[in-house]
Amino acid sequence: MSEATTSVSEIVAGALAGVDLAAIQRQYRAQDEFVYLERWLPLSLVERLLVEVERVRPSINRNYIPRHKKGGSVSFYTLLEQAPTIVALYRAPAFVQFLATVTGRPLQACPPDDPHSCALYFYTEPGDHIGFHFDTSYYRGARYTVLLGLVERSSSRLVCQLYKKDPGRAPVELQLATHPGTLILFNGDRLWHAVTPLGEGEERISLTLEYVTDPSMNPVKRLFSNLKDAVAYFGFRAVFRPPVRV
Repeated sequence: MSEATTSVSEIVAGALAGVDLAAIQRQYRAQDEFVYLERWLPLSLVERLLVEVERVRPSINRNYIPRHKKGGSVSFYTLLEQAPTIVALYRAPAFVQFLATVTGRPLQACPPDDPHSCALYFYTEPGDHIGFHFDTSYYRGARYTVLLGLVERSSSRLVCQLYKKDPGRAPVELQLATHPGTLILFNGDRLWHAVTPLGEGEERISLTLEYVTDPSMNPVKRLFSNLKDAVAYFGFRAVFRPPVRV
């Protein structure tokens, strides 16, 4: 285990020591596999992550899909090369175990050839947003999303509709700020969510981490997933290159 991973694991373990895990599990189940923990990540770790955010800022790939999304992204491949603390958090055993305990599923990090597995999303220009969507998984197993707020200087909000796929319940809509250190965990195939447009002079940056119960994927679906990531997020040059093995 690298020095960065050990340090991050220790910080995460310390943060976890103060949480009511049983209460988080109950809330997660009651909200149809969704939980929101405001300002959960320690500020000392957030500050280290923000240093890496600035380091990779020149690598942002801007994209625009009419009527769906506008914003910037940095892929896992770039983070592997330039953001060791972010990658260490993604892989930290204490963190992965916490997520597995809350979800009740045997979670693991995505394979290293998935550029979407750990990525930064930059909302930096007026009108940056993403429309309502599910985090559809092409893996054979289920995929779970962790969203971590890093920069929140905006009126933009994460809008979540709980129970969208539950015919026995009316949807409940939440509009959430993603303040630095805020953690949101959900089943990507169940939460209908969006990010509202950014205003003038505002900025919003978040880190998204994906975990799966089965990391295998049909080769055709892998190609389709990579094409989607190239067009909608990271660009063809970023996606279709050999990943750095770290």
